[in-house]
Amino acid sequence: MKSLFLAAGVATLALCASSASAQEVINLSAGFLPDPIETSVVSGGGNDASDLGGSCVGMIADSPDVVVNFDSNGGTLSFSHVSGGDTSLVINAPNGRYYCNDDTNGYDPVVTFGSAQSGQYDVWVGAVGNPVGGTLQISESPL
Repeated sequence: MKSLFLAAGVATLALCASSASAQEVINLSAGFLPDPIETSVVSGGGNDASDLGGSCVGMIADSPDVVVNFDSNGGTLSFSHVSGGDTSLVINAPNGRYYCNDDTNGYDPVVTFGSAQSGQYDVWVGAVGNPVGGTLQISESPL
């Protein structure tokens, strides 16, 4: 897995992790059905995720595209964006750390938390190139 935690650079982008600003809020508890949960997300925004450092790439929005509030039982929680273009994921986990991924499944990014914490996951879908519509998948199995 190419996921990487990042603690620095957050102020550089001034990303807003407020659920009130997100396009969509999803509330889930362990054992959710259907699995995976799917929602449409168009990638992109005005901030360069590479300013966060590490493996973060793509252009992302000021606010998360999706906020996932998850009540965990300590199991797996996975995120993927499936599209016809090149996208990336930036996720601010409940521990306050940023996790980023690009190109795990072809051009589709995947971030998996093996022992997911309960709390808020702020999810940005980055555009690597042109913005593209696709499907954000959230699963309790590796994607």
